[in-house]
Amino acid sequence: MDHPSSLTLARDGAEYLPGVAMCSLDALLGALRGLPEHAPGLRLSGIPVLSRLLASDGAIGAIAARHMRAGARPVRALLFDKSPATNWALGWHQDRVIAVKRRIELPGFGPWTVKQGMVHVAPPFAVLAEMTTLRIHLDAVPPDNAPLLVAPGSHRAFVREADIEVEVARRGIAACLAEVGDAWIYSTPILHASDASARPARRRVLQIDYAAGELSGGLEWLGV
Repeated sequence: MDHPSSLTLARDGAEYLPGVAMCSLDALLGALRGLPEHAPGLRLSGIPVLSRLLASDGAIGAIAARHMRAGARPVRALLFDKSPATNWALGWHQDRVIAVKRRIELPGFGPWTVKQGMVHVAPPFAVLAEMTTLRIHLDAVPPDNAPLLVAPGSHRAFVREADIEVEVARRGIAACLAEVGDAWIYSTPILHASDASARPARRRVLQIDYAAGELSGGLEWLGV
């Protein structure tokens, strides 16, 4: 596996940002208090304190804003809470859906789904290519606690499912190790995966998708 500190967002589609969220950790944990625990992917919306932290001028949003063009804002947030009770694995894939306020049929957008009451759609690749994802680590992620795995450089185009295995072998694998308060930032469509923890422990990650542009045809980002 490649050493994570050698990756850059511009070249590889992923970059390690050690310690950048440490000063905001207490505020984040307070904003997330009372949410269901041990969820494999809880979609977050309508939490005012969290929204302020994630905005481009907020403590967390400013981290993403430094790596994106002007106008970047949070358009989707998820909390992953892996633990001994919920120790799942996730195969290699690209994130291909966005959350929107309402369904409007447009060429190139689809299929449509509803997840936890929120409308999602797969957009054209050009939309995803302009997006950036930030992962804030609320717990340590050593090699045996299911770090995110990414295939550097795989973010530049959609990869057919039948070609994913070959593409990962060609690109190599980097493990996104982290300490509490660290972050990883990556191009949203990068190929990624996660194994089950070899030594299960709490592994909470707040994942936020950021976008700078508007959607076409009257579609609107759901936001956080």
